[in-house]
Amino acid sequence: MLDHQTAALFAEVTADPFAAMVVGVEAPGGYGKTATLDEMVQRYRQAGVEVVGAEALGSTGEALGPVGGVAVVIDDAHQLPEAQVVQLCRLAETPGARLVVGYRPWPRPAAFARLTATLRQRRPALLLAPFTTEQIVELLAARFPAGLTAANRAALADSLRVQTGGVPRYVEWLVGAEDGGAWLAGGAKSGAVKAAGELPAHVLMQFRHDMGRLDLDCQIYLLAAEAGVAPHLDLLGALLARGPAEVSEVVDAIRATGLLGHDGSLVPVARRAVASLFPLDRRVAVRRRLAELQMDRGASVLGLARSLLGTGVSGPGVAAVFEAAAEEALPDEPALSAALFAAGATAGRPVRALAARWSHAAALSGDLGTALRMADEVIAGPRRPEQADCALVAAAALAHRGQLARSAELYRWSGTGPSAAFAAVGQVGTGQLAGIARNFDAEAPDAPPTLLSGAAALMARGVHESVGGSPTVALSSLVRASDLLEPAGPGVLLPDSPAALAALIALHCADLNTARAVLDRAVAARLGGTVMATRHRLLQAWILVMRGETAAARQYLPSNRDALQPRDRLFALALDVALARRDSDLSALRQAWAAASEAVLRHPVDLFTLLPLGELVVAAARLDDHTGITAQLQDARALLTRLGDPPLWALPLHWSCLQAAIIGNRPDLAEEHAKALAAGSGHSRYAAALADAADSWLAVLAGKVDPEQVSAAARGLHDVGLRWDASRLAGQAAIRTSDRRAMIALLDCARLLQGRPAGQRGTDREPVPDTADDASLSDREREVADLVLAGMTYRQIGDRLYISPKTVEHHVARMRQRLGCASRGELLATLRTMRRPARHAQNSGDHPDARREAMEGDGVAAVPAVAGVGANAAGDLS
Repeated sequence: MLDHQTAALFAEVTADPFAAMVVGVEAPGGYGKTATLDEMVQRYRQAGVEVVGAEALGSTGEALGPVGGVAVVIDDAHQLPEAQVVQLCRLAETPGARLVVGYRPWPRPAAFARLTATLRQRRPALLLAPFTTEQIVELLAARFPAGLTAANRAALADSLRVQTGGVPRYVEWLVGAEDGGAWLAGGAKSGAVKAAGELPAHVLMQFRHDMGRLDLDCQIYLLAAEAGVAPHLDLLGALLARGPAEVSEVVDAIRATGLLGHDGSLVPVARRAVASLFPLDRRVAVRRRLAELQMDRGASVLGLARSLLGTGVSGPGVAAVFEAAAEEALPDEPALSAALFAAGATAGRPVRALAARWSHAAALSGDLGTALRMADEVIAGPRRPEQADCALVAAAALAHRGQLARSAELYRWSGTGPSAAFAAVGQVGTGQLAGIARNFDAEAPDAPPTLLSGAAALMARGVHESVGGSPTVALSSLVRASDLLEPAGPGVLLPDSPAALAALIALHCADLNTARAVLDRAVAARLGGTVMATRHRLLQAWILVMRGETAAARQYLPSNRDALQPRDRLFALALDVALARRDSDLSALRQAWAAASEAVLRHPVDLFTLLPLGELVVAAARLDDHTGITAQLQDARALLTRLGDPPLWALPLHWSCLQAAIIGNRPDLAEEHAKALAAGSGHSRYAAALADAADSWLAVLAGKVDPEQVSAAARGLHDVGLRWDASRLAGQAAIRTSDRRAMIALLDCARLLQGRPAGQRGTDREPVPDTADDASLSDREREVADLVLAGMTYRQIGDRLYISPKTVEHHVARMRQRLGCASRGELLATLRTMRRPARHAQNSGDHPDARREAMEGDGVAAVPAVAGVGANAAGDLS
């Protein structure tokens, strides 16, 4: 474990022990100076050289005597009296002398400085260094030869080096302490030393001994270093009431102990020893004084104030410290900022003086309940300047809680900063267009042109443009607003982020790449802080759902839906519904719908929640449960009417309603929404794709399947990013055509649009053979097939044929095996091609289950493994 210089010195003594040698060994305490000198003594004595120490030095300055056959090895020479130091100087200047002197870099009285200078003239000093990771690995290998793997030994050694600063004494204490085994046990298994917890008792005793020998100034320095204050001489001078020269002496004295790293901070293990050994009240007193001194200097107090949380300190000075620290923490750590404001109030600062900023911090951290309560108390109280700021906080919080109209009112009432622009966003979102055009750029006369005010104006302009102008211009304004706010990052409180609004507009026109890009940048910049983080992730999930990437979308969903704010909860639950529907998981769909239908009642309809509303409309039709959703849909239509039915926002809702009408077997409603989509088809490429797909759906439902038309419409949906919808359309058309070739072509189209090779059916089975016919089935299986195509459930078929539902299930399974069908949809398509009795043509649409299942492409009659389809409620054809 020797470094190169030390090993070379030992080798030199071994090679010629009688040669002259004068060398100084310099190191702080704990660096192995004594061990090095002991090794020198041992090597000299093994060679027959007599070794003497400090006892050979006289106390009155007399000569040491003959030096020819003697080696003089002195440890801790910095502690010798001046007379003995003078003798060592003479000896160092004597030709042929063998003198090895160990000492710390401090103290350095005049006589000792002369000694070290003389030693350096004879030979450069041996400067002992901390252990490297490799040296600690050697130590561990020797101490635990069989207890650690090589990988764990290396990781443990690295952790030990970090914790101890590589100081050999501390490494030995931790590795060799009898009661250190338990402390190291976890590290021995995982390859890491615990970063927290009490040190072993034996190690603490060693530190107690060393620290107890320090004078008061040095102990105060240790407490200051433990508080995280770097060695600023002016700050330490104020703390110690000492001049610069005296403070430098204190710093040098501490460095000589080995407790400090190269940057002047305590090594981690020493920091924890200080925390354990010094009384809490003494540590708190030093931190409090340091914080107040930092306040006076105008320097950062956040670290010190953080360490004072929960200590119970109070008084005007420390209350001011907490308030200043809360302001520091607000941009990046709003939750900590709120805690510091609370501590300031506890320490004696009036709550009314903190309320505006405190509520701001609470809102940014996502604690909207606290933010609203505090802000509302100020707003409702006597008129004072901070009421306007509290109105901004309350307005933002209400927007997140779904109360967009009330939010706009508060923004208008506030009349400060960007409030007019944010009010305009809320007004557009709730269909209140009167007076917006002249208001959204308005600012208070004395308001500075900040990043926030500029971004707010762009947000208002973009949202307004989305209902009465060009979607491209709207999207551009919002993207630029998001870019403008990126430097503000998490420190800006917003009712909605420009990135989220841009993504919503991009989603409504199927510009999924732009939506993803702007959200990714916002997430990277932490735009809007904690309160906006969930919204950004939910919108990222929505993009994946629209693309049909359901597994990836789930990675973005929060685990606790109940902890979300109402707006985020609505989106999250609507995503649950969307995922269950696309996975054809009817049980999960019912469960998700139960929560979502309650959430939608709590959230008033606004322009920015039409996306989840559309998904819930389709789910309501699928489950035939329109409780609450009908009124919400009426509100949405009224909102769009007030806004002039802007195509950007209206067409996606018409598309959802079309799907709901198809599922609910309402051809009249389906035609109505298809006409609306056709009327808006010239608005954009996305609108045209929806209109073409709507026409194809109507034709398919009428039994007029044109493979080329359906394929073209499906490809149009795919090209605008709606991969799942595209695959679903092609798959549904495939199982509704009686033309064998058309069915196979459409199935292949559906698979290709979903990103799977044509002909791949989800398993390793061969494709359905073109020669499959009635001869492949038994008489009983043909009877079952006819009733399956008539839309009956297993139980109904069993009742008709006087067999059990389980037997029906076995017949269906055998049919799938004989016909080589990998899924329910393929079996239906094959049976429909093979079996064309007149009774099927007459009855297949009459049975209520058959009508619903034929219309529902999400979970019943679509092509499994193409559009994510499973079994129906009765378990048929599963």
